[in-house]
Amino acid sequence: MSSPALVRPRPVHRAADLLAAYLPGSFYFSSPRGSLLADGVRASVRRGTGSWSGAAAEALGKAAALGVTEPVVAGAIGFRPEAEAGLVIPAVVRRAGAPERSAAGETPEGFGATTWSVTPRPEPRAYADGVRGALDLIGAGGLDKVVLARSLELTADAPVSVPSLLARLVRANPAAYAFAVDVTAAGDPATRTLTGASPELLVSRRGDTVVANPLAGSLPRSADDAENRRRIATLLASAKDRREHAHVSAQVGDVLSRFCADLDVPAEPEVIGTPTMWHLSSRITGRLKNPADPGSSSLALAEALHPTPAVCGVPAAPAYAAIAELEPEDRGYYAGLVGWSDVDGDGEWAVTIRSAEVCDRTVRLFAGAGIVAGSDPEAELAETSAKFRTLLRALGLEGVA
Repeated sequence: MSSPALVRPRPVHRAADLLAAYLPGSFYFSSPRGSLLADGVRASVRRGTGSWSGAAAEALGKAAALGVTEPVVAGAIGFRPEAEAGLVIPAVVRRAGAPERSAAGETPEGFGATTWSVTPRPEPRAYADGVRGALDLIGAGGLDKVVLARSLELTADAPVSVPSLLARLVRANPAAYAFAVDVTAAGDPATRTLTGASPELLVSRRGDTVVANPLAGSLPRSADDAENRRRIATLLASAKDRREHAHVSAQVGDVLSRFCADLDVPAEPEVIGTPTMWHLSSRITGRLKNPADPGSSSLALAEALHPTPAVCGVPAAPAYAAIAELEPEDRGYYAGLVGWSDVDGDGEWAVTIRSAEVCDRTVRLFAGAGIVAGSDPEAELAETSAKFRTLLRALGLEGVA
């Protein structure tokens, strides 16, 4: 790994140009830090029996030795340890600044699809029953928190345009961690794309500086400003939501303390908003002990952090088991990680929430809620419905969840 002090050239593209140039099969990732568009595959990253970060470091080293300018590994990793993953060294990488806010009154592209069928998995009542089952497991001891998800399978009357969907997501919330990744697997009838606009930064690294921004504890956003102020105050005062958030911030701080000599974990959460939700948030920052160590790359940090209690639970092993028992659908890439890392170890990885997998006419969405002692099944069901709104609104289907 070369020196983390290496200065990168300034972006030469506009963020809007990169977004407009995206086509299915490309890799797109944007954040407040900047935008990245990658095309082609120079090499696929194969994990074998080791870690993804170790395999990525080896692949990046080979690419650098061959004279590749600024090699990057990009892609997504699924939720479970044994889940599928798609990490590659792209052939061409273009960078730009952060996405700009859309002009007022700008009309996003259409999809070509006008009629949809919606299949919930499980049915809403069955999800609420699953929450009750989770509360029984928590009450029995050995499990403090578990995140339960449900999914919607949407089928359109025409193929869904992923570039149009991605553009709508970016324009709706330029501050999100927006992404589109080719995750086509053997047997898929057409190109399968993981796309979304996550509010949650798993970890970012730039030189020796590390940032994580875990979110846990949520309420839907209202169209009324006064009601939003009330909901923010309610969230900050909620013992249940603060307890849920504390599990996450403590675990993230514990993991990063192994890598950082100087770490700041806020004593109190704040509230951040998206166009559809309010979340309790803790921005955790640190300085790496040894930034030249390949084991401190952004992907290595992301692997060490995943899964946080924000998407799995506490402790992790019984939470994994509860999810397998109570969720009828395999999560795939949902609640995994998506992002990029370069040869210096710098990069950004977001949690794959507010996401969907798109394949031809089918769109598969997931949304989850954190269950702790005191959770209300109906409230957790309503929270998942609110979280679906990010993708449903972009699809023009708000209200179907």
